[in-house]
Amino acid sequence: MQWSDEGIILSVKAYGETAAVAEIFTRAHGRHLGLVHGGRSRRMRPVLQTGNHVDATWKARLAEQLGHVTVELRKGYAAQAMEDPLALAGLSSLCALSRLLPERDPHAALFEVALFVLGYLDEPEVWPALMVRWELALLEELGFGLDLVACAATGANDNLIYVSPKSGRAVSASAGDEYKDRLLRLPGFLLKGRQGAATSADVIDGLALTGHFLETRVLIPRGDAMPAARVRMKDLIVRRAAAAA
Repeated sequence: MQWSDEGIILSVKAYGETAAVAEIFTRAHGRHLGLVHGGRSRRMRPVLQTGNHVDATWKARLAEQLGHVTVELRKGYAAQAMEDPLALAGLSSLCALSRLLPERDPHAALFEVALFVLGYLDEPEVWPALMVRWELALLEELGFGLDLVACAATGANDNLIYVSPKSGRAVSASAGDEYKDRLLRLPGFLLKGRQGAATSADVIDGLALTGHFLETRVLIPRGDAMPAARVRMKDLIVRRAAAAA
């Protein structure tokens, strides 16, 4: 068995004295593990950094085996993010949440969006909104997509500003005003066809929205908590928004 693919390094664990086990989110083969010979060497350590974009070739005698993987660096996003705590938190959060995907299950569209987010990590006014969209796509891929097209109560598609925390469906201003304290805010930039840049408040509302469903639909049923990197990313975004106000 052998395949070659591009991927994003999600995690790396030491194995023996010199090897490492790399967890890679690949375009066509999903989240995949593989043993990297010499993975702890001086040459390979900069390559096997969380968030790096790599070319990977995986080999094994049988498909169900761990297998061996060789990797070559395409883009060193990890080194790029090191100078900005927020960018580093965003990169780490994306990688941590990607580990929720089933092993060896392809999610090519989500992979493409992940690369898009990583490509904008040096533009803090852009990538946080992209991250919210990526988390929405992740929920969709995990089978918990939100319905943000029409109001759950009226069926209308105008003035949608809330989301039901139970159903994951959009709610209009008129239908939800009486219950607004129990509803999640729906930022306008997530609505289909809506133009304009997302504000810091929009991004914070978006992260609260996706975070709620990641916790209630995915993490808590598994007995897991929100990844620390994701918590840190949101906290930093909230602090920067407060400092700029």
